[in-house]
Amino acid sequence: MVYDESLVQLMSSLDSGVYFVDRNRRIFFWNKAAEFLTGYSGERVIGSSCSENILRHISAEGVELCIQGCPLAGTIIDGRVRRTEVYMHHRNGHRLPVTVWAAPLTDASGQTIGAIEMFTDQGDRGSLLRELEKLRHEALADPLTGLGNRRYLQIVMETRLESVEKGGEAFGLFMADIDHFKKVNDVHGHNIGDRVLTMVATTLGSAVRPLDAAVRWGGEEFILVCPKVPPKALGEIAERLRLLVEHCWLELEDTSLLRVTISLGATRARRGDTLENLVARADACLYRAKNSGRNRWVLDE
Repeated sequence: MVYDESLVQLMSSLDSGVYFVDRNRRIFFWNKAAEFLTGYSGERVIGSSCSENILRHISAEGVELCIQGCPLAGTIIDGRVRRTEVYMHHRNGHRLPVTVWAAPLTDASGQTIGAIEMFTDQGDRGSLLRELEKLRHEALADPLTGLGNRRYLQIVMETRLESVEKGGEAFGLFMADIDHFKKVNDVHGHNIGDRVLTMVATTLGSAVRPLDAAVRWGGEEFILVCPKVPPKALGEIAERLRLLVEHCWLELEDTSLLRVTISLGATRARRGDTLENLVARADACLYRAKNSGRNRWVLDE
């Protein structure tokens, strides 16, 4: 792939995010779609390394790819095209699931001078926005975070619990709570507290499947309802959610980074369950996670 003006014009017109890096992984091109998808302007990122508190890709297992397994670094070394799925950092703090492609960037003589990364949102953004707008219209969305509210959860649970009673597959219910959230409000104020709530909510909502339900239960507590989840997968999902939030941060006005963690409790529905006792079981697990040191999860055994 040769770097020239026609390439720049082509990449500038794409709906996918695209950026170019040199051999030291310094960004020197950043298209408009990249600005839209990440919230970072070209002025902010050009001249910086993508690992400098900008994108900081992580895998679903929580591995920081900038440190270990960076697709751009590998492509610069061996010239191979790579495709992988990662969670990218957004300027608003949350993690965004994207598919990335890395390809070598060469000069007219064929020498590798850097690499190109193209990335696309794994979710159907248009469908998601339509769904959120529908929730708002029907008064089923939390006004701050955009997640479903308690009324929405009640509607979802009626259908899910009815299915379980008829012999359908059980579902998982996760309750998550932001650790030391009161301290965030006390130290940084409620405006920053609201941004933290939105950051965590967006990360949790982006990390689950379209058939799952993500809800703000109240305050700094969230509930996720995940159907078709076998017992052994509960811990895997809880750990992924924990890791994703742990790798989020807000950049404050003084350029310092504010990070938070979550604790989680999880259980699976069974016949005879109601919303109330399911939430009570998950909440009891959450309480144990909090008392065990926070930033961890506990399952209902």
